[in-house]
Amino acid sequence: MLSHVAVTRGGVLFSRIVALVAIVVVIGLLPWLSGRDAALSLLRARSAEQEPTPEALEAIRRDLGLDGGPLPLLGEWLGGVVRGDFGRSWANGSAVLPAVLSGLGVSLTLMAAALAVTLALACALCTPTLIRGARGSQRGGVRGTLRRDGRGSSGGGARGILRGGGGGTGAMAAVLGALPEFLIATVLLVTLSVWLGWLPPYGWQEPRHLVLPALALGIPAGGVLGRLVDDTLPAAFAEPWAGLWRSAGCGPGVIARAVLRRALPALVPQLGLVAVGLAGGAVAVETVFAVPGIGRTALGAAESQDLPLLQAAVLALVLLGVLAGILASAARHWMLGPSLRDAALSLPTPVVSRVVGPVPVVCGAVLAVAVGWGLSLDPLAVDVAARLAGPSWDHPLGADALGRDVLARVGHGAAATLGVSALVCAASYVIALTVGLLPGLAAGAAEVANAVPPVIAGILVAAVLGPGMPGASVAVALVSWPALAAHAAALVSEVRAAAHLTAQRAIGSSPVWILTHHVLPAVAGPVARHAVLRLPGIALAMASLGFLGLGAQPPAPEWGLTLAESLPYVERAPWAALVPAGMLLLLAALAVSLSTAGRRTGGAA
Repeated sequence: MLSHVAVTRGGVLFSRIVALVAIVVVIGLLPWLSGRDAALSLLRARSAEQEPTPEALEAIRRDLGLDGGPLPLLGEWLGGVVRGDFGRSWANGSAVLPAVLSGLGVSLTLMAAALAVTLALACALCTPTLIRGARGSQRGGVRGTLRRDGRGSSGGGARGILRGGGGGTGAMAAVLGALPEFLIATVLLVTLSVWLGWLPPYGWQEPRHLVLPALALGIPAGGVLGRLVDDTLPAAFAEPWAGLWRSAGCGPGVIARAVLRRALPALVPQLGLVAVGLAGGAVAVETVFAVPGIGRTALGAAESQDLPLLQAAVLALVLLGVLAGILASAARHWMLGPSLRDAALSLPTPVVSRVVGPVPVVCGAVLAVAVGWGLSLDPLAVDVAARLAGPSWDHPLGADALGRDVLARVGHGAAATLGVSALVCAASYVIALTVGLLPGLAAGAAEVANAVPPVIAGILVAAVLGPGMPGASVAVALVSWPALAAHAAALVSEVRAAAHLTAQRAIGSSPVWILTHHVLPAVAGPVARHAVLRLPGIALAMASLGFLGLGAQPPAPEWGLTLAESLPYVERAPWAALVPAGMLLLLAALAVSLSTAGRRTGGAA
């Protein structure tokens, strides 16, 4: 067992190094991959008035060493990093390290505030399930026990608790998780700053400037994390030891603490990924509130092809991701105790939770009617007289800033938004499940990949494939699988540490048989539900790339692009932004309903 632990740790270290080297090399090749003249970009960044003559461009190439090719340039930068010298900015000639440290300090401060909002919201969302489970009551109290077949005897008890995990709390969590960060930022800016004047609209001078960005980042993250925690609690309450503790007279507080320690280890890696995402993935929010964070610094460096600054910023984010991964791994091993090392974990008997309700029917019907009605209209027809007009007979959901019918654009954009997002979600699920079967390799690669902001990934992919939906899909897929892979890897390690699998190995069961009959069935379902819950977030990530000109290009009627185009007019015509946002929220409610209907609750999920 010690050798297995050593191999796992070695795999984590190896995957971290390989992923880090791959990212640094790809960034170093950016000027040559993009097909854009880096000298021209730098000339414009240094002085927009200077004429880009061949002599001036050649002088820049010679000065920076661009004429020697990417490998010597990359080797020189890596040599400087070893000596503690991260180079000087190509755009303004200043030292890179102070700028990166300054941006990292701002982002870490914002991350701490946003993480506080995230944890508070996640706790609020999962507290009802925790209280009901600790008291052993859920629509009728504890009146029966679970049998080995998972059907249980008469009444509620753990079976009722299992039903409770996917109710209104789960739907609320999914809706909050589907709210676009840039939409929340814009609404908060307009209401709390412009209309009410309670908080400053932008800047970074005093603690009050933290409030709005922290809320914009923390609300969606708290919704996703709260939904995942709420999904894990019923399985922990269904484990045999929980019933024994309750029968022995243990109080609700003792049981609740023990259940949290049993349920949370599978999600501790998610918390680390969320924290790093709040630091480096907040480019849109930092742009709205003019926050000088490291994500915004990296974006500016990528746009101007300032390689030393971009490489140092991404390297700082990756190291932050690795540190968060190490801390999360240590916390997870502490929470599980020696049971993980000794392969003595117990897994609950899978129980089918038959959650039937009107939510998926209503959400599906509204989406179908809106899409079907919109498909009968022309999404590109312009009615100049109806610009920013409200709902009317001619335009049932109003018109946008150009006079195009909002309902028509929503209907025609469904295929681009839902279809492409579903394909990206499925691809991320397959990658995560495949990589997650090797926990050592999955952990390191997920930490590094998660640390790269989606916008930076979009810029790198667009440099190769060009801007558009294909490039945006690849970029989002590259940064969507780490959270799922970390979840899968945590579940795989816990399932393999189950006591009954030790017995299976002792009687000669083959690794393939154990994998197909025990590990995959316990992991595939929870990770699939997690993937479905992230479907609206994938659509929003593609929308963010479209907003920056890296995704769907105008006049495509893609939901995210439609939402982004309507944000500047949210005060005059809020319906133009609320309609696509509402479609995304309906998608979120539908996703959480489908993910909980008929689920099999078992394992650590």
